[in-house]
Amino acid sequence: MGWVSEQLVEAAQGGDLESITAVVHGAHPHVRRFADHLCASPQDAEDAAQEALLVLYRKIGSLRASAALASWMFRIVRNECLRRARRLLEDAADPGLAASAEDEVLGRLEAERVAEAIRALPDVQRRVLIMRDVLGHPGRAVAGALGLSTPAMKSHLHRARAAVRARLYTA
Repeated sequence: MGWVSEQLVEAAQGGDLESITAVVHGAHPHVRRFADHLCASPQDAEDAAQEALLVLYRKIGSLRASAALASWMFRIVRNECLRRARRLLEDAADPGLAASAEDEVLGRLEAERVAEAIRALPDVQRRVLIMRDVLGHPGRAVAGALGLSTPAMKSHLHRARAAVRARLYTA
């Protein structure tokens, strides 16, 4: 945790408002960068980062170990990005939620674009992305199921996310 000292985190856990503010402010660029890699769009990334920072602000007192702050924050961001992706898939699959016929068509087109981008991935990257980001399996479980080392699984996941993002936002 090079961006925040253990003493600052402990003071924030104790309820010191200035320390809480400093921790939240220091966490923002790291949380946002992580969200940019996980979320489907820049808007979702910003929303997920903001949600994670709100959770940090409200619940830092419940954090058991100050050394766990970074992993706790990144888990919140990951869960928020997954929640947003699932909601997007559910909205696209349930036309009853569309406000109009135009919204329904746009939702279906977006879901088709995402599915097409995922289908275009190499087999291993596609499997890693679906198991990790869509189904929410832990990284070690994905690596084991696919016969990969954890670093190799992470590399495939990073490449898959980058390829999907590039395909969705350059077209």
